[in-house]
Amino acid sequence: MTQHRVLLAALLSAYATGTAWAQKSTAEGIAEYRAMLADGNPSDLFEAKGEGLWQQKRGPKNASLEQCDLGKGPGVVKGAFVELPRYFSDTQRVQDMESRLLTCMETLQGFNAAEIARTPFGRAEQVNMTALAAYVSAESRGMKFNLPNNTVQEKTMYEVGKRVFFARSGTHDFSCASCHAEDNKRIRLQDLPNLTKNPGAGNGFGAWPAYRVSNGQMWSMQLRLNDCYRQQRFPYPLFGSDATIALGQYLGVNGKGGESIAPAIKR
Repeated sequence: MTQHRVLLAALLSAYATGTAWAQKSTAEGIAEYRAMLADGNPSDLFEAKGEGLWQQKRGPKNASLEQCDLGKGPGVVKGAFVELPRYFSDTQRVQDMESRLLTCMETLQGFNAAEIARTPFGRAEQVNMTALAAYVSAESRGMKFNLPNNTVQEKTMYEVGKRVFFARSGTHDFSCASCHAEDNKRIRLQDLPNLTKNPGAGNGFGAWPAYRVSNGQMWSMQLRLNDCYRQQRFPYPLFGSDATIALGQYLGVNGKGGESIAPAIKR
């Protein structure tokens, strides 16, 4: 009888455990999965590489990026990411992190910005760009997004980004809003954040750059947006295009107050 009692207890325990797992939402399961991976997030390697690149003298001018102005003064990195995109008077443009880094690489180091912009993701200087983005974003980890949206240029880009977000087109008549403008939607067993408001906008915008476990690649925000366009069957935008920067302005302003966890880890 004792053996029967032990077996029954084991079966009841297994049933209870199975029931508990069954009651977990998909979002909770994915959150646990990410938490298990977080301690060994490979983005740490890209972050370290980016810090080295920031300090290294490179390019035709043999200079570092330590005097790059990301919006908080020359050389100031901490807190810059959570205030980008923003308007820069020297370029007379609203720029996101990557397009601003590209400006610094050209003006300070002498690289050809147009050539880098034409280079496919994952090749040549685009690899270094991704590492630099990981470093810059990591310096603002845990800070709250507070994008400036005060100048005419910033307000214009926000409105352009909003229109781009809701614009339907392509062979599938898709838009960004098709997936990211409602609560409680998901695809491939993954919750889709509502990027029109918080907490979705802050959580979505605040997680990129991120390491993609599914393909073993580090993705920047520019690549994330470009892949969204691919899934909508749109042509790829140019690197640092006004369209992607405007989307960044729209998402970032919507996510004001959200916490940056970049560089994060994704499925």
